[in-house]
Amino acid sequence: MNYQDLISYCQQDWEDYTEHDFVNQLATGDLNKYAFFHYLKQDYLFLKHYARAYALAVFKSSTLAEMREPLPGLNALLESEMNHHIEYCQTWGLSAEEMEAEPEDFGTVCYTRYVLDTGMAGDRTDLFTALAPCAIGYAVVGQRLGQWPETKLEGNPYRSWVELYSGEDYQSGVEETIRRLNAMLEEIPLESKRGHRLCEIFKTATRMEVAFWEQGMKAAQ
Repeated sequence: MNYQDLISYCQQDWEDYTEHDFVNQLATGDLNKYAFFHYLKQDYLFLKHYARAYALAVFKSSTLAEMREPLPGLNALLESEMNHHIEYCQTWGLSAEEMEAEPEDFGTVCYTRYVLDTGMAGDRTDLFTALAPCAIGYAVVGQRLGQWPETKLEGNPYRSWVELYSGEDYQSGVEETIRRLNAMLEEIPLESKRGHRLCEIFKTATRMEVAFWEQGMKAAQ
């Protein structure tokens, strides 16, 4: 099996995630700013747990090569993506201290603890399958919005978000994520019990991504 099999298993959920009104309104510049503020603060908290999950991948590894494999991603999260997120939030008037003090919304708690619990209870493949919808989905969203006729960049306050995830740096980074996941899935039959379990993990994490967009939308109501 491969990552496309995971997406096909939950195609409707995947479309609900990657074509959600939240990202469509980001692309057109119509998203309520309070929805975006809530998203930014919760995403900061999410990324901290995402980094913990990458550290867990080291713990779950058996060989030195496996232990080294997550390190570039973990380092990028802690030293690059988190810093970029903080700097970006500062342009919206949100400080790192304010984001640290933000309570985790229910959707953030459910999603991050699901990923970590899946990793603790399972193996590296379970963990990376649970992590995959985030990285791969944002690449799909970015690519779609970059080509979408309705996307408006000029005068769009969310232009940098669209350009980040549609950009070459992010897209090429996700290619490595897909390569690693496919290597883990390659010897697992799709119709096996193990294959079904991985499909369910991916589906649940995808549904959590939908809920993450939804909680931002609800915050603005």
